[in-house]
Amino acid sequence: MQSPRRDDPTSNPKATFIGSRGDDGRAYGENHPLAIPRVSLTQSLIHAYGALSEAEFVPARKAADYELEWFHSPDYVAAMKRSEALGRVKSIHRVRYRLGTLENPYFERFFTIAATATGASIQAAEAVLAGRIAFNPAGGMHHARPDHARGFCYFNDPVLAILRLRREGLRVLYVDLDAHHGDGVEEAFADDPEVLTLSLHMDTAYAYPHRGGRLEDAGTPAGAHTTVNVPLPLETHDAEYRLLFDAVWDPVLERFAPDAIVLQAGTDILAADPLGKLKVSTQCFLEVCAQVLRTAPRHADGTPRLLVTGGGGYHPLLLARAWTGLWGLLSGRALPEAIPPEGAELLRAVGWDQDEDAPHDPRLFESRLDSPEVRPVRPEVADLARRIRRHPFLA
Repeated sequence: MQSPRRDDPTSNPKATFIGSRGDDGRAYGENHPLAIPRVSLTQSLIHAYGALSEAEFVPARKAADYELEWFHSPDYVAAMKRSEALGRVKSIHRVRYRLGTLENPYFERFFTIAATATGASIQAAEAVLAGRIAFNPAGGMHHARPDHARGFCYFNDPVLAILRLRREGLRVLYVDLDAHHGDGVEEAFADDPEVLTLSLHMDTAYAYPHRGGRLEDAGTPAGAHTTVNVPLPLETHDAEYRLLFDAVWDPVLERFAPDAIVLQAGTDILAADPLGKLKVSTQCFLEVCAQVLRTAPRHADGTPRLLVTGGGGYHPLLLARAWTGLWGLLSGRALPEAIPPEGAELLRAVGWDQDEDAPHDPRLFESRLDSPEVRPVRPEVADLARRIRRHPFLA
């Protein structure tokens, strides 16, 4: 992998990219939706644009055990470490902690890889506290629970990043764009009125995690609103997504008045993602991210107090294009829509056969953005927008 460029006149010292100098493509073993290049491909495509300077890049560090234990149980952390040392998961740990399953498989260095992705989100929180915007594309593992893995997630790095911000007294808005409900983060802060979780996700009536995530959910059993959920109907497209996001965004900002925002930017909402059931374009994804960036609370010097993680995303080409564009936004660069020849070559070299029966759209190698498509808003989506506006916390 290329090293960050030392001299880049467009670099923004107020933006920090927390990444790896290695290759993440071997994580999750084989025949798993996440056994694909994600962070490494994204970094390589960003470098093809010449869009990452040495001043902006911070190598990810492994989270310390005590940091993991801010949220996770010591026994669970020990089981992860023990499994890596043994080179396998013991049956008792498979049952108790859901490790070594098809969903949450064992793979070489799985504690180290998960702990490093988590440490990077803590680093991102510290970068925000120091006055910078921070992006950790390896983060966003929002399903993990204190004492077990869930939904491909071993450690819940968004929770730990939020806890780091909370230690400094910040009031945090967590925004989850992933196609799947950010249930682990919602549950972690259900009783903390200083954290609000906002999740736009596929309706759990038809999608993982198959429970919760309803518009009427309040979060805490006491009834005080610590969460706002927007369950998206099948095949929600750009016009519908923007309608629903616009219905919820300004009221959430006004009512909650956060000191900082943590944005989980999963790309499985994009139309061709194999695990998503939505029809959102890359440009719509970036427009929503730009709106979050533009309206985020500010440091005294005007820098947005914003931490961004990755998340779901199971089509590596879509993901790399989207996260490259996202880094362009965060770092203040106007990246060309056309993918540079070096970037196109990188994308064409990805050995990924999820959609081997259908040819790749040539635009995947030519442009960061998708072909425009205009569809009308369906009546059920317009009704959902009206219900959002009558939400007890937002009205």
